[in-house]
Amino acid sequence: MATEDKNRATAAAILPLVGGAANVASIAHCMTRLRLGLHDRSLVDDEALKVLPAVMGVVEDDTYQIVLGPGTVARVTPEFEQLVEEGREAAPAPGPAGPAAASSDDLAAQGAAIKAQQKTKNATPFKLFLRKIANIFVPLIPALIGCGIIAGLNGLLVNLGWLPAVTPALAAMASGFMALIAVFVGYNTAKEFGGTPILGGAVAAIIVFPGVANIDAFGQTLSPGQGGVLGALGAAVLAVYVEKWCRRWVPEALDVLVTPTLTVLISGLVTIFGLMFVAGEISSAIGTFADWLLSNGGAGAGFVLGGLFLPLVMLGLHQALIPIHTTLIEQQGYTVLLPILAMAGAGQVGAAMAVYFRLPRNESIRRTIKSALPAGLLGVGEPLIYGVSLPLGRPFITACVGGAFGGGFVGLFNQLGDTVGSTAIGPSGWALFPLLDGNHGLGSTIAIYAGGLLVGYVAGFLATYFFGFSKDLLTEFNVSQEPAPSTIAATGGTTPSTTPPAAGGPDTPDPGTDPAKAPAGV
Repeated sequence: MATEDKNRATAAAILPLVGGAANVASIAHCMTRLRLGLHDRSLVDDEALKVLPAVMGVVEDDTYQIVLGPGTVARVTPEFEQLVEEGREAAPAPGPAGPAAASSDDLAAQGAAIKAQQKTKNATPFKLFLRKIANIFVPLIPALIGCGIIAGLNGLLVNLGWLPAVTPALAAMASGFMALIAVFVGYNTAKEFGGTPILGGAVAAIIVFPGVANIDAFGQTLSPGQGGVLGALGAAVLAVYVEKWCRRWVPEALDVLVTPTLTVLISGLVTIFGLMFVAGEISSAIGTFADWLLSNGGAGAGFVLGGLFLPLVMLGLHQALIPIHTTLIEQQGYTVLLPILAMAGAGQVGAAMAVYFRLPRNESIRRTIKSALPAGLLGVGEPLIYGVSLPLGRPFITACVGGAFGGGFVGLFNQLGDTVGSTAIGPSGWALFPLLDGNHGLGSTIAIYAGGLLVGYVAGFLATYFFGFSKDLLTEFNVSQEPAPSTIAATGGTTPSTTPPAAGGPDTPDPGTDPAKAPAGV
């Protein structure tokens, strides 16, 4: 089957299982997930979706998210949008989804129950605010990745002395987006906080305008770009509040002229004579602290960060790291935190491999692990987390142990002077290799990161193999549990039928990001 036909077939299979075109309110996608806004959640057939060959899992958050994996989701989404548009033109009446497929595996059901419980806990004002922050930066990830890879390629060509006529063009391609990233942040911020996006972008553009170099504030001459993404974020939020105030008080006949003018004028003055300086100081402090932390306590800091990243995701606090990653990339060209946090995914892979060997009789779970491991190695960890380690409980904890040792390994080399960073956020696992950068050459950087992955795999495997199962858990799960034929057909991370796990497993990570692919998390 041609690739286009395969992607359209996937979209066509998904559409009726989410209630048809009339039930779809919005469509978007991120690195790995098709994100749908739905009118009626009850029309979705979760079990049938999970057994589709292209679907790695489903996650319910503020949107309904179908995990398709990197690359695939970007190709399926346009086909899905076209089918929805065609369906709306035909004006079908929404009805219940088709008959439910054979029962999905009880581990996945247990993981879904834990996830729903944690979702309720995460619906606090502070965590909802962090989710808004994530929604501002996640759409920027594809450009960060593309420009990051081009920057790495350009650096390699420059070091080798190859194609000197081409490298300036590559440098322009790699740097153009980062030079204007504040504008995109301002645009997305205003959109997310309920303002006019273009006004948010206009106010944020002041930060990168070369003419600010002629302005003095707080006894200092401003520099273009001072304050970076944090300044753009603050400026756009302020613009939204000014705009909303104007909408309430400005007469409707004058609104089209007065509101945009006052929004840009008031927000712009505050940005120039306040926010740029303050945000610049905060941004500098972030970079200084990150360098100090890894230079003085690299191994210990890496151990803690790598080990606690999954719990941070569970609590929804990982989203606060996204602006920090972006600020470090803007300042230094790469973020030193992402390669350490990415070790959480390595620990998860090692834990899953140990589960595979500890449960030789449970073909159901072993089949799930075999189908999900390739995605896990590439940084897509949802199938292994939601279908294996999280519902089992202990393997999730031992996966954190693997991430801690991997993070400690990478942090140790940072402490010794070999900085390892990533030029973009989003990918992890093996997918992060093209984005690696550091201060001692690409070969050294790749070797350290690969060593960290290996340590994470081994530590996660050993911790899970020896400490991941109680006698009761082994007795319960190390038995033959053949799933129904329709469930066996599932691939890409769906989990076949098993006996429910013992109670007391840890809470599920926030579904908006996955520890193995988050910037390391987003």
